[in-house]
Amino acid sequence: MCGIVGYLGKRPAQPILIEGLKRLEYRGYDSAGVALCDGTRLSVVRSVGRIGNLQQRLAARGDDPSSLGIAHTRWATHGEPTEINAHPHTDASGRIALVHNGIVENYASLKEFLVGEGLAFRSQTDTEVLAQLVGYLYDGDLASAVRAALGRVQGTYGIAVISADEPGLLVAARKGSPLLIGVGDGEYIVASDPSAIVPHTDRVIYLDDGEMASITADAVRTVTLDNVPVDKTEARVELSLEQIELDGYEHYMLKEICEQPATLRNCLAGRLDVRDGRIQLGGVAAHLRQLATSGRITLIGCGTAWHAGLVGGYLFESLARMPAAVDYASEFRYRNPIIEPGTVVIAISQSGETADTLAALREARERGALVLGVVNAVGSTIARETDAGVYLHVGPEIGVASTKAFTGQLAVLTMLAMTLGRRRHMSIGMFESLLHGLSKIPDAIARALEQSDLIRGIAARNVERNNWLFLGRGLNYPVALEGALKLKEISYIHAEGMPAAEMKHGPIALISRGTPAVFIATRSEQYEKVISNMEEVRSRGGRLIVIGNEGDKQVSGLADEFIPVPEVPEPLAPMVNVVPLQLLAYHAAVIRGCNVDKPRNLAKSVTVE
Repeated sequence: MCGIVGYLGKRPAQPILIEGLKRLEYRGYDSAGVALCDGTRLSVVRSVGRIGNLQQRLAARGDDPSSLGIAHTRWATHGEPTEINAHPHTDASGRIALVHNGIVENYASLKEFLVGEGLAFRSQTDTEVLAQLVGYLYDGDLASAVRAALGRVQGTYGIAVISADEPGLLVAARKGSPLLIGVGDGEYIVASDPSAIVPHTDRVIYLDDGEMASITADAVRTVTLDNVPVDKTEARVELSLEQIELDGYEHYMLKEICEQPATLRNCLAGRLDVRDGRIQLGGVAAHLRQLATSGRITLIGCGTAWHAGLVGGYLFESLARMPAAVDYASEFRYRNPIIEPGTVVIAISQSGETADTLAALREARERGALVLGVVNAVGSTIARETDAGVYLHVGPEIGVASTKAFTGQLAVLTMLAMTLGRRRHMSIGMFESLLHGLSKIPDAIARALEQSDLIRGIAARNVERNNWLFLGRGLNYPVALEGALKLKEISYIHAEGMPAAEMKHGPIALISRGTPAVFIATRSEQYEKVISNMEEVRSRGGRLIVIGNEGDKQVSGLADEFIPVPEVPEPLAPMVNVVPLQLLAYHAAVIRGCNVDKPRNLAKSVTVE
């Protein structure tokens, strides 16, 4: 969600902060701001809208040599996206500035207390309450004031704080919202995402929940909120500058869609051994015996990750013959879930920082489940808090609408289901057949990507329609949900995904002449049933946009628009079938003039519940 950048060092802070904010734009935001300390006073500049607006205001002020500063991109939670609500916020004196990701849940009672103490508030945000509280408690020691303030806070936060009275100090703290410290040569960069750090250093310190860092020119001192020292070890960021550049593509989303053959190869590399007929998942190797005898697997995630979990649920049941349930992480802990002995919970998240998923996995661990993580971001909170897990290794995903992370999640869940299936009942012949098929999926995706121009034409012919249906059966039902989500996310067209058989139990009333109905009709156990569902829509005037296998004349003969994809083994088909749906959403959004990489109201990493 919101983005934080802070700098303390020898260079002018302003250009580094602005560059960092630009690299965090993909997370989603509606306003931005900077606070700089020149050694005697603070200067705060904020603006609504894009970072370019903030740059114009800063440029009008001239160069600023200040070497200490904090900056922020805001995604509104409390208060509308206005300049007065933008971060950084200051205390009553104007000599302490603070930026904040997360939510202060007890801000109303804290605000009431501070108003009673004579303090006046300018914004409608929960963050200003925190800034004012730090100022109220300040007695010349910023770190102590921050620690005391956080002791009174309920909620989540990642914060960076500076004071004009202590110009050689930058204070940072986190609870439930990611924060890391880049360690350079006599300089430090605090950020909520490594993409703001990698242009300057690959050495980082990850803050854990309940930790606070006091950063000076000489060192980083880390303590708990109870002021107990914590020894932190530097890590290396597995992220290169080249990976987060556009590399000639018009949009990050298009780049990431087109990268999927390569990213899937990276995901499978070192894990698939086709010659010896093995899958090696080092991250969970120590737990395979426990996993194979588990009584139940529960998969949790949000949005696209939940759709991946739905596919995973099918795979665990069909390939491993294991009971599987799939839950929205946002609902999991609030319905008092039953966690029986032997339950395994798999938390799925691209960023590894999704607040709902974090809360759910903590609940599962508290109740005794073995918790695994399937995440993309190395060193993320979910990766650190799960008992074990598997990284996607698909590279950074900048576009807000997830694409290559989804196919990476499917690949990891497929490998895990196959591994457990082989240990439980699957024949060597079936296993080796799927193993060979999985090794060929990157090539199949590359062939699906060749249909981009065809799909652009389909989008152009149907983009004016404001209501779409996406339909699939079995493993392709979650793919239909994902296709509908992509169209909604970036083109703002209303779309509904559902099992094709459920359409006639009510939603068929939505079909009128010309209604786009996107069917996933590749060959499967329910192939004939899907064709029957297509006929039902066709007879009512719906426009059939169909994804089918290459050379399938029966399906293509029924379709108004036909998108061919290679035929692959049915359990592997979702990884291929989703690619045309990603392209369809992308082209529709471009044709409609939407901001593909930064869709309205959305954020890449959702760090609030």
